[in-house]
Amino acid sequence: MTAVIILFYLITLGAGFFLRTLNLRHLKRYGSTVPSGFEGAVEPETLRKTVAYTLDQSRLGLAESLFDAALLLIFLFGLLPAYDRWLASLGGSFVLSGVLFFLGLTLIQTFLGIPFDLYGTFRLEVRYGFNTTTPGLWLSDLAKSTLIAVVLTGLLVAGAFALVAWSPRFWWLWVWGFFAMVSLFLMYLSPYVIEPLFNRFEPVAEEGLEEEIRALCERAGLRVSRVMQVDASRRSRHSNAYFTGIGRVKRIVLYDTLIRQMSHREILAVLAHEIGHWKKGHIRRRLILTEAGALAGSWFAWKLTGWEGFPGLIGLTDASFAARLVILGFLGSIVSSPFTPLSSWLSRRHEREADRFATDITGDAEALASALVKLSTENLSNLHPHPLYAAFYYSHPPVVERVGRLRAAMPPAGKAGETTM
Repeated sequence: MTAVIILFYLITLGAGFFLRTLNLRHLKRYGSTVPSGFEGAVEPETLRKTVAYTLDQSRLGLAESLFDAALLLIFLFGLLPAYDRWLASLGGSFVLSGVLFFLGLTLIQTFLGIPFDLYGTFRLEVRYGFNTTTPGLWLSDLAKSTLIAVVLTGLLVAGAFALVAWSPRFWWLWVWGFFAMVSLFLMYLSPYVIEPLFNRFEPVAEEGLEEEIRALCERAGLRVSRVMQVDASRRSRHSNAYFTGIGRVKRIVLYDTLIRQMSHREILAVLAHEIGHWKKGHIRRRLILTEAGALAGSWFAWKLTGWEGFPGLIGLTDASFAARLVILGFLGSIVSSPFTPLSSWLSRRHEREADRFATDITGDAEALASALVKLSTENLSNLHPHPLYAAFYYSHPPVVERVGRLRAAMPPAGKAGETTM
C-alpha cells in the first residue's frame, strides 16, 4: 500500500509538472504575438519582459515545488518516526505535545522557505523592476509573520487538541466549530489588528475618488464603513484592490500603486467587479462550501485517525495523534488534487458573473476592459496561457478572454468610441 500511495503522489506531482511545461512551451511559441484587444497597449518590449518574467517565475516555482515534494517524502517516509519519538520523550501532556509538534513543523517550514523568498524578492522581482522592499523591511516582515504564525498555530492546535481530549467521540464536530468561529473572528480582526502591523492605511487622498466610490456602493446597495489606501509601494510596484469585512459593513482598500496607474473610471470598474462578488453571493457560497468540506474532512479525520492500521498506510507501525494528522493531510492532498479543475471552473464562473455585474451597474464595459489591460501589462501577467493549464489552475478566466468578452458585449456606439490604453 505504501508503494501505491507514493506512486499516486508522484503521478499527481508529474501531472502538475506536465501542465506547467505545457504552459511554458505555449508561452514561448505565442508570447511574441499581441493578443486581440491589446493592440497599442502592449509594446514588443513589454511582451518580451512578460515572457521572461513568467518563465523565471515558473522556474522558481518549479524548483520550490520539487524541493518541497522531496522534503515531504523524506519527512514522511524517513524522519517522521524519529521526530515523533523525540517529542514523546519530552514527556509533555497530549495538548502540549501536539502544540510542540506543529510549532516545530511551522518553524522548520518557515526557515527552509527563506532562500526561495529571498531570491524571489531581491533577484527576480528586482530584475523586472517590481521590488521596492529593503532588507530591513523584509526582515521585519519575516519576524512579524513568523511571530503571528507561531501564536496562531499554538492557539489553534492547543484548542483543537483540548477538544479532542475532552470529547474523543465527537471532537470532529467541536473542532470544526472551533476552527469556523476562529476563522470568522480573524476576518473581523485582521483588518484592524494584523494588517496594520505590515502596512500603513489612510483615507484615499485622490481628490473626488472616495465620493465616487461611495456613490457606486450606494447604487449597489452596499454599505461601506471606510475607503482606504495602503502603502503597497513600500514593498512592490504590483497593484491590486480588495474588500474586507463580514456582514453589511465593508471596508475598501486600494493599493496606492493602483491609484497611480488607473483613471477614476477604471478604479470604479475594478471595485464594481468586487462588489459583484458580494451582491451575487459568491463570498457567502464559497464560505458555506468551504465549511461544508471542512466538516466532512473533520469527520473523515476522526474515522481514519482512530483506525489502528492507519499508520501502516505509509509503512509505520505506530504514530501519535499529531503524526496521524500529518499523514492524513498528505493523503488528502492526493485525493483532492483531481478536484482542482472543478474548483477552478466554479471560481471562473463567479468571476464572469462579477464582470457582468460591474458592466451593468457602471454601464461602462470599456472601463473594466481597459483596467484589465492595464493590470495585466503593468504586472507582466501571462497573456498566452495554455488552455489546459488555465482550465486546471486559473481561478480567473484568462485576461484576453475577459477583455474580449467585455468588448463583445458593448453596443456598437460604445465600441466605436472606445479608447485603447
